[in-house]
Amino acid sequence: MNVTAPIAHTQGESDLIARFDAARDNLAGTVSIGALRSAALEQIKAKGLPHRRVEEYKYSDLRAFLKSAAPLAATAERAATEAALAAADTFGDLERYKLVIANGSLVADLSDISALEADGVSVTDFVEALGSGNGSALLANPMTAPNDGLLALNTAFVQGGVVLSVKAGSQVSKPVEIVHVAASEGAQTTRCRVEVGEGANLRLLETFVGETGSGEINAVFDYQVADNATLATTRLMIGEASAPRLFTSIAHIGAEALFKSLGFIAGPEFTRNQQFVHFQGENSEAKVYGVGMARGKGLADQTLIVDHAVTHCNSREFFKTVLDDQARGVYQGRINVAQHAQKTDGEMMTQALLLSEEAEMANKPELEIFADDVLCAHGATSGQIDEDLLFYLRARGIPEAEARTLLVLAFLSEAIEEYDEEDVTEGLETRVRDWLAQRS
Repeated sequence: MNVTAPIAHTQGESDLIARFDAARDNLAGTVSIGALRSAALEQIKAKGLPHRRVEEYKYSDLRAFLKSAAPLAATAERAATEAALAAADTFGDLERYKLVIANGSLVADLSDISALEADGVSVTDFVEALGSGNGSALLANPMTAPNDGLLALNTAFVQGGVVLSVKAGSQVSKPVEIVHVAASEGAQTTRCRVEVGEGANLRLLETFVGETGSGEINAVFDYQVADNATLATTRLMIGEASAPRLFTSIAHIGAEALFKSLGFIAGPEFTRNQQFVHFQGENSEAKVYGVGMARGKGLADQTLIVDHAVTHCNSREFFKTVLDDQARGVYQGRINVAQHAQKTDGEMMTQALLLSEEAEMANKPELEIFADDVLCAHGATSGQIDEDLLFYLRARGIPEAEARTLLVLAFLSEAIEEYDEEDVTEGLETRVRDWLAQRS
């Protein structure tokens, strides 16, 4: 009989186990939800945090980075929440609805719930939804990553979030911003479910403001896009932070639907933005973009799996990364094409610009194809600023620092502009300029 020896837990893993024991009685959900939480923690106990010997985390060793784990954030104080919101600069003057989640809990009286309901969108507190008869479905894992460590962590500790449901046929007039506010220090674990009904259209903005100290952020977004529906989601992962920033997207796409997403990373020391996209209906399209910027010893990880499980679907993945100092970038992307998913058209490209000799980029695009009537391609490039282009600009009187800024901005703007959401493009390009100005 073979007996698997228990692993030796790191301090961070031991802290997580102690955190669960301390918070268990105060975490929301029914008895069945409690069982799911306990099972998720058992996975962490048995396997530990994701580490470099797990292929999907080869370049993003969370176990080594998370030296210790802070307790969960306490209930947010109103004054601190309002102060963090007032200080935040997410999408500037863009007209939008807001939903505020402070220290992991929905703050109804700071959110535009009534206005959203009038525009065809229902809003339910995630804690309330967990207590319903269908609560267990809200903690379901994607088929592409059933045992993912970040999802297990999220399931074990999820404090709250929101369930957003767009009625069939509704064309939501303004973008909806879900603002995650750190009103005090401590770990924050949230999950949001976004259901876009048949023929509906929604633009979603996901932002994170405030300071969690040594506490990590672990946020999961579960998108359900019905037939003929459209969802465009923009995620900002910005601001200096020494604790990990861990984000997961799960997208299920119906027939003749469109799903678009852009992940924008700039600032945190350890950021992982992972996405799992699954085509459930024919004649649909997914466009997934990513922009990453890191300096110092920062890590910007964009990981993506796209499952073509039905015929006649298209996917486009385009990622750009800029790295300075000793920063590291990671792109792991895979397109899966099932045997019966004929007429699939998938294209994946990742490009990196290295601004220093010590910066590193790990590009790992993959195709796994079991059908024979498909059109799929992938590519990866890494390099430095083109000295000929730099000379061209300087020869026309542009100072070197500004010339470098223009070239880096042009490099990143290609992905931002292909995303094709004009009302957010200008703000994102301004953030690129700000990041480059700090470098200068």
